[in-house]
Amino acid sequence: MKALISVDMEGISGIVHSSETNPERYDHQRGRELMTADANAVIAGVLDAEPTADVLVADAHGTFRNLLPERLDRRARLVRGKPRALNMLAGLDEETDAALFVGYHVRAGEGPGVLAHTMNGEILDVRVAGRSLGEIGLNAAMAGHLGVPVVLLSGDDAACAELTELVPAVVTVPVKEALGAAAAVTLHPEEARDRLRRAAADAITRRAEIRPLTLAPAPLDVEVDLAGAHTVDLATLVPGVTRTGGARTVAFTAPDYGAAYRLILLLAQLATIRPA
Repeated sequence: MKALISVDMEGISGIVHSSETNPERYDHQRGRELMTADANAVIAGVLDAEPTADVLVADAHGTFRNLLPERLDRRARLVRGKPRALNMLAGLDEETDAALFVGYHVRAGEGPGVLAHTMNGEILDVRVAGRSLGEIGLNAAMAGHLGVPVVLLSGDDAACAELTELVPAVVTVPVKEALGAAAAVTLHPEEARDRLRRAAADAITRRAEIRPLTLAPAPLDVEVDLAGAHTVDLATLVPGVTRTGGARTVAFTAPDYGAAYRLILLLAQLATIRPA
C-alpha cells in the first residue's frame, strides 16, 4: 500500500509560537527537530501496520524545507522544496491508499487555535459551495477528489475538531489544547510521539472504514476573502475570477474540485505579491 504523510508545523507537539515556525526567527531549528520527530513517529506507525508500505512524506510548511532529511526515518521518501504540483499534498495520486495530516492547524478566524491561519495569512476565508474551509478542509477535499481518504490528523484540539466535522471516522491525535493564538497546554513531546505512532497504525488498519471527502457535486462555486485589496486587483486578471461582495472578495466557478484547488493555490500565491 502507498501512504502520503503531509507534515505542517504549527500543530506539531510542543510548538506554540511563530519563533518556532519561522525560518528567520531564533527558535526555528528547535521547531524543525520537533517536526521531524513527530513525522518519524507517524512513519513508524504506518510501517507497524503495513511493514512493506511505500511511505512518502511531504514537507508542507512555509518553504517546504523544514524536515531534517538526515534525521528522517530512512524507510520513507521525502518531498521537499517548491513550487510543486499539489503544494502541501505533493506526491499524492490516485494510487495512494491513505493520506495522513501531521502538525496541522485550524483555519483563519476560528479558535482558539494555535497559530491559526489559512494558506499564508493573506487569505481570510475560502468558501467552496458555501462551506468555509481552511487548509485542513481544502487538502482533505483534494485528497477526496483523487479518491484518497484522510485517515489521521494531529494538531491542537481545534484542528482535530475541524477535520472530525468533515470526516467523522478520522483518527485524530490532539497533541495540545489551544488556549489562544500563541498559547497551549501541551503533551510532553515523547508522550505525543507515542500516541502518534499508535494512532497512525490504527488509522492505517482502519483505512477502509474512512470515506474520502466529497464536498458537493460539480461545478463548484468558490469565494475567497483576501486580506489585501491589491490582491483582488491581481486576482481579477485571472480569466473567470470576478469581484463580489465588496472590496476584498473574489469568486469563480470551477468545473471540478481539482480545478478549484489549483486556482485557490494561485490566489494564495498572488496574495504574497506586494504593490510596487
